[in-house]
Amino acid sequence: MGEPDFPSFAAVLERRLRPGAITPLAVGFSGGSDSLALLRLTLDWATPRGRPVLALTVDHGLNPASNAWTADALARARALGADARALHWIGDKPSTGLPAAARAARHALLAEAARAAGARVLLLGHTADDLAEAALMRAEGSTVSDPRDWAPSPAWPQGRGVFVLRPLLGVRRQALRAWLAARGETWLEDPANSDPRYARARARVALDGAAPPSPAKPEVAKPLAVEGEHALRLPRDASAAQVAAACLCAAGSSVPPRGDRLARLVERLRGGEAFVATLAGARIVADAAGALFGREAGREGLPDLVLAAGETAVWDGRYAVTATQLVTIRALGGLAARLPAEERLALKNFPAAFRPMLPVAVDAAGQASSPVLARDSAVRARVLIRERFEAACGFIDQEPAT
Repeated sequence: MGEPDFPSFAAVLERRLRPGAITPLAVGFSGGSDSLALLRLTLDWATPRGRPVLALTVDHGLNPASNAWTADALARARALGADARALHWIGDKPSTGLPAAARAARHALLAEAARAAGARVLLLGHTADDLAEAALMRAEGSTVSDPRDWAPSPAWPQGRGVFVLRPLLGVRRQALRAWLAARGETWLEDPANSDPRYARARARVALDGAAPPSPAKPEVAKPLAVEGEHALRLPRDASAAQVAAACLCAAGSSVPPRGDRLARLVERLRGGEAFVATLAGARIVADAAGALFGREAGREGLPDLVLAAGETAVWDGRYAVTATQLVTIRALGGLAARLPAEERLALKNFPAAFRPMLPVAVDAAGQASSPVLARDSAVRARVLIRERFEAACGFIDQEPAT
């Protein structure tokens, strides 16, 4: 099919994707012009390198024609040479905040399908116009952020281990459409993109072909001496973004802290005082050695998770747990005395403030054992906190090995 007409596209992929990898590349494909150009360019790059491409189309179920659009998108993707799958947003739709809810659902569906297929990277077709539209939307009061060229999936825990790559952020939408038209391609025009009820549609009208602002230079990850897995210790001069990420990851939550409360926490850390604080589900213990971020117990406690034999799921956003028998995963608080003696001894190596928030497995007979304390256990737990933090802070800047 030849090399892409946008040289920077190939350069971005070669910078971010692992050389020699043969795992699939997932592409979010709506059938619109941006995603169609992305899919064609990705296939041009991936096919000679032996990398399969999986086109993922999300049907939000918001338009009576969405089934037909989805079928057309799948047929188009397959005709181009990609594998293709449809993903459906099932359930009640909110009466307010619909675009944000649809965006969150879309990210979750795409990330989960990519991970299930063995893809570590999901490509999305955002362009320079999307950057300009996001700026106009914020001016109107929206909290939408700028799309980044490389970032971990914002869906949690569905997106664990999946990174989002946007290789077209330096390209104008009109240039992509001209490129497609020259090849005889047509594309879907979603009527929601011109519906003035939605902030993005209003931003597109306001932009109306004007040159978008130059994208901001990506923030370079500040060198950071971070310690710990179950709780994260950061230096007190960590940046606001790193503090927010530590709160998010230590709490296992999906919404990072922002605004005045985050600014006050950063100011207190810089001030050098010893204190204990809570923010966004995290408990922060600051002392002369730095700041320790762990899970706050919360007023309503931590969730229980029932796992069948052979089942894997994420408990409390912090641990990926696999069971070999029927167990209930819950917080350790109140159950420490029921642990085997060897596990009670190992528990002393954990900061006392965060011991109650460790996972424990209780079997059908009522026997308790913590998969993070036991040497041999019928339940395995992988800690997600540290790897999620490193991804959120940009310390992982290339496709990881599978």
